[in-house]
Amino acid sequence: MRLPLIVDIGRGSREDGPGIRSVVFFKGCLLRCVFCQSPEAQELDAEIAFHASRCAHCGACAEACEVAAIALTGPHRIQRDRCVGCGACAEACVWGALRRIGQYRSPQSLVEELLRDLPYYQSSGGGVTLSGGEPALHPEYVEALLRLLKASGVHVAVETGGCFDYGAFRSRILPYVDLVYFDLKFVDPELNRRYTGRGNRRIVRNLQRLLQERRDVVQVRTPLVPGITDTCENLSGIAELLRHLGARTVELLPYNPLGAGMYEALGRRPPALPDHFQTPAELERVCGIFRDILATRASPSRVSGTQP
Repeated sequence: MRLPLIVDIGRGSREDGPGIRSVVFFKGCLLRCVFCQSPEAQELDAEIAFHASRCAHCGACAEACEVAAIALTGPHRIQRDRCVGCGACAEACVWGALRRIGQYRSPQSLVEELLRDLPYYQSSGGGVTLSGGEPALHPEYVEALLRLLKASGVHVAVETGGCFDYGAFRSRILPYVDLVYFDLKFVDPELNRRYTGRGNRRIVRNLQRLLQERRDVVQVRTPLVPGITDTCENLSGIAELLRHLGARTVELLPYNPLGAGMYEALGRRPPALPDHFQTPAELERVCGIFRDILATRASPSRVSGTQP
């Protein structure tokens, strides 16, 4: 079994499923959403993030780098075409300006850490949420992880962008999950390709099959990105598709601009997107549009919005 890279483990979350949860962020995703909140989880390989505001210009990172990928006079510090992601520079940096993104963890060691919060899961009705990136890219590893968690009675949720091999997901992941958060961003395949780098045929087909086989565990979500996913045309298309597929509920996720800083830390150009959270009034306006769309189509689905 090949071990995937784990970006981080978030503890005490109340936004990634019921109760108090720990969130495991996997590295690697087939999509390249321009509005991605976790760009550090897109690539499968390890990366080095550089936070210029923390740098003391001591030069320890350059001394530690064996491939001469550190440019002390450059604005981005790391020469990405040379960097192999070994993390030696990050280990040498006592100021926290450099960080290796991605660590290998065995399922056993990961579960040992997650079970430290078992009393919180049990008292709050919480559990563990697998996120990313795309956890479904690592079905064999995820199956091993889920088997261990379920053996301890832990509630498990999986967050997915829907671009995965359905056969592997169905046999290795679906039997062990209590909740699947399925992000549906677009219905129009060309819009999906423009903003995520791929068409959506597989995504829609996977959602259809999941709803047919395990409707009880599927929660569809649509991230709201001003001027991109929150248009009347896009929401109308999503509402019509969900009505056709028989989805019971849909959750609208308010726009979150916090991923922009990480693009710069990774030496990438940040996308041209709004830099502020949606206000409650803006969120309610979009939810109202969606409710009107559902009402005109006599759909049984419910819509909810998560307040920022």
